[in-house]
Amino acid sequence: MAAVVGAAIGLAVLATAFVVLPGLVVGHDLAGASVSAPDRLTAVGEVRKTMLQALAGVVLFFGAYATWRQLRVSQDSLRATQESNLTDRFSRAVDQLGSDKLDVRIGGLHALWRIAEHSPRDREAVISIQAAFLRTHLPWPPHAAGAPAADVDINDVTPLETRVADAQVALTGLGVLCQHHREQRWVNLSDTDLRRADCDGLWLPEVNLDRACMESAGLFHANLTQSSLVSTNLRHADLKTAVLRRARCVGADLRGARLVETDLRDADFGEADLREANLRKTDATGAVFRRADLRLADLRGADLGAATLTGARLDGALASDLTRWPADFDHLGAGVVVTDDPGPEPPPLLQPPGITTKAPRLRSIP
Repeated sequence: MAAVVGAAIGLAVLATAFVVLPGLVVGHDLAGASVSAPDRLTAVGEVRKTMLQALAGVVLFFGAYATWRQLRVSQDSLRATQESNLTDRFSRAVDQLGSDKLDVRIGGLHALWRIAEHSPRDREAVISIQAAFLRTHLPWPPHAAGAPAADVDINDVTPLETRVADAQVALTGLGVLCQHHREQRWVNLSDTDLRRADCDGLWLPEVNLDRACMESAGLFHANLTQSSLVSTNLRHADLKTAVLRRARCVGADLRGARLVETDLRDADFGEADLREANLRKTDATGAVFRRADLRLADLRGADLGAATLTGARLDGALASDLTRWPADFDHLGAGVVVTDDPGPEPPPLLQPPGITTKAPRLRSIP
């Protein structure tokens, strides 16, 4: 009732203003001058017209403001609803990871992956969950029931996507999400069992893979920039065209690994075992091979012109006329065998995936 009375009073005041105020304004402007009645009515009408226009502008302004406020309230409400839904989806996905059913765990990992793709704020948390999932489900040395023993021949180990399918999904998701900018620089995957893991094309920069077992892993065209691979087992790993710039591979076991056309610029291979490794056409500018074992390695076409080879062992390593050596380095005196260059490398589509290739027995065993 009070609102109705207030509205009635407001309308009455407004009507009075439109009736009385124009005459007062005209009278004030004329300052007592004598004008005809028609002219005075015209002047009063013009004042009323101006007042109506001003009132319309005020009404339009407040209408626009009210619409904007309503839109803001609607947006805030929508955002709150989306946040609530995202939190519920995140919680459900994490709960799924603890299921004893493989398909449920895979669904949970895909749900987290999708959340991270659409919510940059949650990306770091998802990457941490994926890394923790891999560390807990794939410890090295393995001790879980059904996991291949540490001393099993690599040719008797099935690919990770077959052996532990949910772990392969977690690894793939992590390697895709790491393409985005990360606030948390290092991701911890140390001491994990990644034998025959499919990492082709994945981004794993600044990832800690120390002491992990990545024997016969597929790392074709993978990005391992500034990653830590200290004492990592990479025997028979396929690293063709991969990027290992500034990677730390001290003491890593790369026997029989395939590093064809790989970017090794400024990487540290101190005391690494690269016997029988294939480094054809690799770019090792600024790389450090201090006391590394490169016996029987294939170095044909490799660029070692600015590499450090202090104390490196090169007996039986293959080189060609296209191999570049540091100035004043006597590669023949170091036991390198110079032979013909193999020419262009075959395209990757003509080669079998690294994770399914049967690993040949190494001559450098033990």
